[in-house]
Amino acid sequence: MRCARATWWLGWGGDEFAILMHGRRIDHIAEKTANRIIEAVRQPCLIEDGQVLTSTSIGIAVSHDSQTDAATLMKQADLALYVAKGRGRGVFSHFEPGMDEAAAARRELEMDMRTGLSEGQFELHYQPLIDVITRRTVGYEALVRWRHPARGMVMPDLFIPLAEETGLVVPLGDWVIRRACQELAQWPAHLRVAVNLSPAQLRSAGLISTVMQAVAENGIAPDRLELEITENVLLKDNAVHGALLHKLRGLGVRVALDDFGTGYSSLNYLRAFPFDKIKIDRCFLKGLGESDETLPIVRAVIALAHAMGMTTTAEGVENEHQMRVLLAEGCDQAQGYLFSRALPAADFPELRRQSPVDAPKKTA
Repeated sequence: MRCARATWWLGWGGDEFAILMHGRRIDHIAEKTANRIIEAVRQPCLIEDGQVLTSTSIGIAVSHDSQTDAATLMKQADLALYVAKGRGRGVFSHFEPGMDEAAAARRELEMDMRTGLSEGQFELHYQPLIDVITRRTVGYEALVRWRHPARGMVMPDLFIPLAEETGLVVPLGDWVIRRACQELAQWPAHLRVAVNLSPAQLRSAGLISTVMQAVAENGIAPDRLELEITENVLLKDNAVHGALLHKLRGLGVRVALDDFGTGYSSLNYLRAFPFDKIKIDRCFLKGLGESDETLPIVRAVIALAHAMGMTTTAEGVENEHQMRVLLAEGCDQAQGYLFSRALPAADFPELRRQSPVDAPKKTA
């Protein structure tokens, strides 16, 4: 690709490159060059008869005087790059005053996350899944928490978005699958565990092997593991995701469609993808009994799921009125604060048979 005459390309790590430019109207030239690079990288590549799609993010820092040294300029470009990645792939961002503090804080959190993964600072809490008719617990949804040595308990809404931006969500998600299966092996045999999958995990080549190893090493029946995906994931690469979900089902693992009705809902998803369960989003439960529009939606989703051989779980159940409506409409399962918030496994009496920490490791 042709660039300005006064341009140098430098390798800067495994997947990063630095471009040094100078000349008049450098701000305009830098933006124009960034757009050209983004567009060039976006073009699909054919590798061994397969199409590979890539993207890039670019950070731009400009010095209009001789007071900014090279090290400072590179640091500013790196901070701008970090902001660009946070805005989504395939964009560029200029360095602006104030980025130092915000980006430095995010960098520190990212480094803490890497340390936390290597030092075992993450843990799982569980929210029970309740049979609507019997009120018995039939399973638990695994939710990750971060017990930071200085920050205390860090909730997912603070670190999951950053994990998704940096790619750390893949090793974190793999750890969640392995740990959930490890703990599930200590529970009564009638219980299942549900684990959320991120879009990045679905794109990861190692997901199938991670699931297979977690199930085999802990000696659990595959159908005791339920993997949840959101419908927004299905908007891209339908064929790829469909093949992956069929492979997971082929292992005997259950697959659930989470937050149904909040994204780009399509009945074609239910026909094309092998779901065992539909989870009705909490937004429809809030107005249950208060809005004339909510009940028909909940009723239709339950009827549709049952007609297609799927079970239903209602999320965000907070009161008995909601439970009575769900019982009358034939919903299968419910979860929410009416029963329990997410807690460590040791806080549930039926899961105290043996602490996962003290459980002996299986040997070949």
